Amino acid sequence: MKILITGVSGLLGINLAQEAMVAHDVTGVDRGKLKSAPFNILKLDLLNTGAVDSALNSARPDWLINCAALADLEACESNPELARSLNVDLPAQMARACKARGIQYVHISTDAVFDGEKNGFYTEEDEPSPPGVYSQTKLDGERAVLSEDAGAIVTRVNFYGWSLSGKRSLAEFFHHNLTNNKSMSGFTDVIFCPMLVNDTARTLLKMLKKQMTGLYHLVGPQAMSKYQFGVEIARKFSLQEGEISPKSVLSSGLTARRSHNLWLSINKLSTDLGESIPEFSTGLTEFFTQYQQGYPQKIRGYQQN
Repeated sequence: MKILITGVSGLLGINLAQEAMVAHDVTGVDRGKLKSAPFNILKLDLLNTGAVDSALNSARPDWLINCAALADLEACESNPELARSLNVDLPAQMARACKARGIQYVHISTDAVFDGEKNGFYTEEDEPSPPGVYSQTKLDGERAVLSEDAGAIVTRVNFYGWSLSGKRSLAEFFHHNLTNNKSMSGFTDVIFCPMLVNDTARTLLKMLKKQMTGLYHLVGPQAMSKYQFGVEIARKFSLQEGEISPKSVLSSGLTARRSHNLWLSINKLSTDLGESIPEFSTGLTEFFTQYQQGYPQKIRGYQQN
């Protein structure tokens, strides 16, 4: 299949391209960060008039996976107009263009559409209550996409992995500080379901192959606090977990509100996919193995100097 990936230089985009190029013809849309990637690159700013049509007409994909977004919560709070353009208007435009061309469209959303006040896990049937600009625009983007194309796939995700900058994921944050003997905090009152980004990518490709449609929670099967996640990273890499101090998000000083509980059920996904979702321990082991094998350096080598 021919796959077009927007936001290909992001954490999910670059790892998705790596996974997809094994069996598919991959083209990525990038504004100029990538120089020597082992897949086709379209240098475009998708917010420019006609850019979406240009990308689709050039790549002629069977599948479009949209990883482009304004995902920085603080940046969304300070620039809500840009957040709406990237997280709502652009995805809706893509969905409309894909439906007109018969292209299967995948939109990446977030677990943060929930306010985290529920006891227990959230299912796809639970009503979202976004706590901030980022989460509200992502929810609006979900609804806009499915309104334009009911046959699209929308996934709520939370992932970690190695990025181009080395600074895009929480796992990299913990690893970088621990390896440089820097103390840091981990939130004890923010619960999430982390998934290795490569598992996220491989699952997305399986969903496309099975021609699944609609809304799915695509996260790891194990819920844990951000603090516990940091401790798990430290233990896997044989680093000093004592350098991580337990802390409440309420005393973090962050502008954008964080939800306390983002435990999402993956029952619908595993049932429709017909298989279990990879365990956290399996993903963490792969993350460690990637480090040992020089994977972070390999993908960073794709960047524009």
